[in-house]
Amino acid sequence: MGARCSKLSVCWWPPHFKSPMLENGAAEDDGSGVPVFAEYSLDELRAATDGFAPDRIVSEHGEKAPNVVYRGTLFSSGRTVAIKRFGRSAWPDSRQFLEEARAVGQLRSGRLANLIGCCCESGERLLVAEFMPHETLAKHLFHWETNPLSWAMRMRAALYVAQALDYCSSKGRALYHDLHAYRVVFDVDGNPRLSCFGLMKNSRDGKSYSTNLAFTPPEYLKTGRVSPESVVYSFGTVLLDLLSGKHIPPSHALDLIRGKNFLVLMDSCLEGHVSNSDGTDLMRLASRCLQYEARDRPNLKTVVSGLASLQRDASTPSHTLLGIQHDKKNPDLVSLSAIGKAFARADLNEVHEILLHDGYNEDDAANAELSLQSWNGDLSESFVVKRHADNAFKSKEFVTAIECYSRFLDSGAAVAPTMLGRRCFAYVVIGNPQEGLEDAKRAVVMASDWPMGYYLQAIALHNLGREAESQEALKIGTALEAARNSRARSV
Repeated sequence: MGARCSKLSVCWWPPHFKSPMLENGAAEDDGSGVPVFAEYSLDELRAATDGFAPDRIVSEHGEKAPNVVYRGTLFSSGRTVAIKRFGRSAWPDSRQFLEEARAVGQLRSGRLANLIGCCCESGERLLVAEFMPHETLAKHLFHWETNPLSWAMRMRAALYVAQALDYCSSKGRALYHDLHAYRVVFDVDGNPRLSCFGLMKNSRDGKSYSTNLAFTPPEYLKTGRVSPESVVYSFGTVLLDLLSGKHIPPSHALDLIRGKNFLVLMDSCLEGHVSNSDGTDLMRLASRCLQYEARDRPNLKTVVSGLASLQRDASTPSHTLLGIQHDKKNPDLVSLSAIGKAFARADLNEVHEILLHDGYNEDDAANAELSLQSWNGDLSESFVVKRHADNAFKSKEFVTAIECYSRFLDSGAAVAPTMLGRRCFAYVVIGNPQEGLEDAKRAVVMASDWPMGYYLQAIALHNLGREAESQEALKIGTALEAARNSRARSV
């Protein structure tokens, strides 16, 4: 009985494997340590957030602006990100949304939580930014639990935000939407950063900016427009927050300052920790920013200069001032080898080449030979089936490869991890990741120290939307590969 394998083949990579790194040819970063801006697929962002699961939400707004921010993990890099999902009525013009996101995505500063991507697909509008793990300025300022925010950290936050605004202004992005303490976030090192989300235009029409209606710049009430001077006014309200530890209407604050009763504004938690001169200087700067006439307010460079002179404990790391445990290595990032990265970013061409070159090891070959010699079937026929399977896999004829590998494996011949790995990959490519996952698990049972088995599990799990398990499989594969390489060097 001769071996017959189907001529039907799949020689192309299906669309659900599109990756921003593959589509844009983007490197991991542009030298700044921040990934270059990329356009992500909705499937990738859905997988990154476990289907936009409620337990992934880190902040959300009210009914008038139903925008939700999720914590997500990108399969392509293992990087934890903040994903802002706009309401369905936002940004009706997809072209405007993409243009605005791409423009903001070109900004790169250590004072910003930088925008690294977006998605504009199937009526969805999403932004992807660096994730800041240590909450907002508002949280540390208004809702502290153990220790209030120190004066040194308050002044550092003020300076860093002013520097961020000055940087954006120098790059032609002088306007900022709804500047307040909730827009300031703390990175892994405890450094304050300004959220990039506020740099996007008003999402309702893609043209105009709104502002924080709690403390509205006077000119906004007249014209409905926000100017660079309006941003300085909003920044003045942030300075009041830092000074008082609570929200104070600017008009009331100015009345107290004019009446030289400004000590009433000071946060009682700062008593004995701030000199009168420092407190007075900050109040004067805040009052200048809050002037009724826009032309009477200082520009950002003057604000930065004024705040620079108020810095205290400049040599103390931010994580110490913030009172957080510090681990320089970001635990959310997986340190992958070149092979691991190929699987992580779903680079199917590269993964295919890796599996071809990985080949059959000596144990596979010996076991197969022994099994074939003891098998009662037609020896030559089995070798033909296996050869057909290997040739089909090499030619990317994946349906044929699956049929031939299955015929060989079901015949009673030796089951080699390499064959299971190749059939797993073929299953994933044709859109059957569950079957692929089962093969990868079988391969791991047979060869528990084979890193490819876990790497293949990772790519199958990703396509099943099981992102956390996928990341764990990548980590195990990486550890096994490192151990294997170490053994090879010691021989």
